[in-house]
Amino acid sequence: MHASVHARGPARLPGNVASWAVRPLIPHGNPTDLPVQRLEASLRLEAGAPGEGMRLTAQFRVTGDTARIAIPPRAAGHRVDGLWRHTCFEFFVRGRAARAYAEVNLAPSRDWAAYAFAGYREGQRPIEGIDAPAIDVAVTPHNIDLVATLPLAALVPTDCATIHAALAAVIEERDGRLTYWALAHPDPQRADFHHTEGFVHEIRH
Repeated sequence: MHASVHARGPARLPGNVASWAVRPLIPHGNPTDLPVQRLEASLRLEAGAPGEGMRLTAQFRVTGDTARIAIPPRAAGHRVDGLWRHTCFEFFVRGRAARAYAEVNLAPSRDWAAYAFAGYREGQRPIEGIDAPAIDVAVTPHNIDLVATLPLAALVPTDCATIHAALAAVIEERDGRLTYWALAHPDPQRADFHHTEGFVHEIRH
């Protein structure tokens, strides 16, 4: 990622990083006249403070004409359902070969949500016992940056040596158009961030 991202002020930079790889997200279908020139994301594993356990830090950067993007105003950072209906950044994680997985939604407003699934879109429930993640957001005329950190143990079993992840985003334009971005789109007919073949990012620890 560009050096300007690493120098963006409130972003918490990694220490003891087990995985650090910036990946481009691509839009589903062939949308034209996009306000987004580039959308990049990363998911890294970090050691927390003593007694805290491992943490997952997600980082997203949108490059483009942010004046054309509908960016929700800053909020108190509450747990909120339905964030994916508007501009929102998301990641999904599961243990290697596991059916169960977790979904995390992170809005530029700093609102968030986290869900557990027993299988593909099965048994959805809110993840309990998790504190609100620390979410940093910076918006300029040309970039939206979001960084968020959550405890690994709340999302996947801590004995998983390999974690598979999907990284995604929904971008809402000011005219209401939505585009759907992900590392991979296994279904050409519709954007499906839950698709098992979309978990293409691997983290080992």
